[in-house]
Amino acid sequence: MARMALAGYRLAGIALYPFAGPYLTYRSMKGKEDSSRRLERLGYASLPRPRGPLVWVHAASVGETMSIMPLIRELRRREIHVLLTTGTVTSAALVDARLGDEVIHQYVPFDLKFSIKRFVSYWKPDACITAESEIWPTTVAELARRRIPQIRVNARLSDRSFTRWHNHNTIAEALFEKLALVVAQSDLDAERFRDLGAWPVIVSGNLKTDTDPPPCDEELLARYKAEIGERKTWAAISTFDGEEKAAATVHRALKPKSNLLTILVPRHPDRADAIEEMLKAEGLTVARRSRNDTITPETDIFLGDSIGEMGLYLRLTEISFVGKSLTNEGGQNPLEPAMLGSAVLSGPNIDNFRDAYQHLVKKGGARMVRDVEMLAKAVHYLMINDLARRKMVEAGHDAMDEMRGALAKTVKALEPYVNPLTVSARLQPKTAAAGAAR
Repeated sequence: MARMALAGYRLAGIALYPFAGPYLTYRSMKGKEDSSRRLERLGYASLPRPRGPLVWVHAASVGETMSIMPLIRELRRREIHVLLTTGTVTSAALVDARLGDEVIHQYVPFDLKFSIKRFVSYWKPDACITAESEIWPTTVAELARRRIPQIRVNARLSDRSFTRWHNHNTIAEALFEKLALVVAQSDLDAERFRDLGAWPVIVSGNLKTDTDPPPCDEELLARYKAEIGERKTWAAISTFDGEEKAAATVHRALKPKSNLLTILVPRHPDRADAIEEMLKAEGLTVARRSRNDTITPETDIFLGDSIGEMGLYLRLTEISFVGKSLTNEGGQNPLEPAMLGSAVLSGPNIDNFRDAYQHLVKKGGARMVRDVEMLAKAVHYLMINDLARRKMVEAGHDAMDEMRGALAKTVKALEPYVNPLTVSARLQPKTAAAGAAR
């Protein structure tokens, strides 16, 4: 049954391959692909492979890329070349800004037979480390066929993903048993991976707790702090459709009670035009970061529609609502606001970050709200109660301290795979190191 289903998946991929080029062209026109590098999605390399051991590290998007950066730097410290693939233009820009020539960056190829074979044949990775919840059958099968160890780190399975795989458990077992190692975020995630056929599975905690806080431009920070002055602020970050309207409702409810500024940071900045129209229809004055607008005393909403500046927005407030949790499902990462000194608020739908929220709520660094009315009350309470806000901020810091250590546990788990590569790398002629440059 599983063999037939996976064979059908591969055959469907072969049939769809001729349409991949036009599909990439369409996505490029929409700004969702880098037009100058779209052939990378078909497995064509745009950079040379360096001599020596190379580990293929995959991080799907910005969040996964941020979480895995400390592990990448540990691999580079051991003189192992890192081929880092990501799937979005935004994550590629982040890699260029944060890692530069430390890694070889390529866009991840589509999970199609010809693309994956071409990619793996060229790069010849010694191991593949993935920080993502998705399983790509053709990639898993090709790596297994070539006996390349597949390791999943910072691994998690949402309720929905686990249920979907569990309903097709024979297919799940045929894929998950091919993983050489799973390093899970929590005990629950570990149990789910074992149930689906993965072995061995260990628990490390969340790698995001060991990342550095997102940076910011200090001059910009000083400028916006001066423009905001003594006004109270709160932020709604990583918001999805419906949550911007909720933030506007909160702002309008609290405006008669406080001279506040709402900082609104949508998860997808390309929605900013539509969001601004909605805010203006609500009678609110908007300043947009992408236009370099000045925040005036009349500004109601500071719309953070830029990429890679979350560190700036979070440093402008001590109260942060984290989105995809009120009108959407799954939640978003609450660790960055806690790390940067925010009392964290969230809706109830946080399945993808359940473990992180449990720690924060238990320590008192986060509060859950049921609806927009409860969110408005929580924001108002924290704005007028300095002691309660400071206690939540300190509790968030304490929770972060307790959760740290995932990187060390992950590196220890990887030693059987990484140590031989380190030895091999250090035996390479020194002139080969130049091949690592992009």
